[in-house]
Amino acid sequence: MTGKTFLWIEDRKGKSSYVFWKIFMQQLFPEIIVESKTNNSELVKAVKALQDNENHYIIMLDNSFDNLQVYQEQKILKKYSDMKRNILLMDIICFEYILLEFNRLIDWIYAPDDEFRLKRKSAIKARELLIQNIQSENFNYKAIQEIIEYDNHLDNHNVEQLSAKLLFDLTRNTGFEVSKGSIGTCWVDSCCKWQERQENDICGLDGNRLSILDKMKSICVGTSLKNKFSNVGMELVM
Repeated sequence: MTGKTFLWIEDRKGKSSYVFWKIFMQQLFPEIIVESKTNNSELVKAVKALQDNENHYIIMLDNSFDNLQVYQEQKILKKYSDMKRNILLMDIICFEYILLEFNRLIDWIYAPDDEFRLKRKSAIKARELLIQNIQSENFNYKAIQEIIEYDNHLDNHNVEQLSAKLLFDLTRNTGFEVSKGSIGTCWVDSCCKWQERQENDICGLDGNRLSILDKMKSICVGTSLKNKFSNVGMELVM
């Protein structure tokens, strides 16, 4: 590719998702310039107004498939992007789902004998079944009994809201805690720089501490991100 390459995201600066994508790209694809467009509507407007034909743009818009507003914005975004040669779309369900589907999530956030494995078994099971459902492309997660029992407000939630709730419930009170407003140090820094860590705060990485680069590589390979980036011409170098 000639010219610069930008990754446009809908995530507002300072939010946990923005912080994660900035560090993820700095570590794995430092040549890509990450820019926030504040929210999904503004991202669609930016693509519509784009006049630059020299540089390349990768557009990451959440694809919360059971959210009608997001579905409509996805259709509009595709219409505008199809009119331009230098735009590539990369859809993810949402930032929270990416971390939720990470195949080493549970083994990272909990030590083997962590009591949270038992205390949070309903959330662990709901997460497992949600991932299986979406990866099988059934998308009928609201019919799964264990998920119904886990989320009392499931009828009013879409997949992004469910993913955010699951991720927070699984990670809270750990160095990996993720909410909409903040992301735990253990996701975005090398082991172990969690300043609030107590003596009994032992995660699954305690015996095999990783650099931030190795963490980001593991997340990329252990989620759908590796294939999604490959589809837009970005190959991870291991």
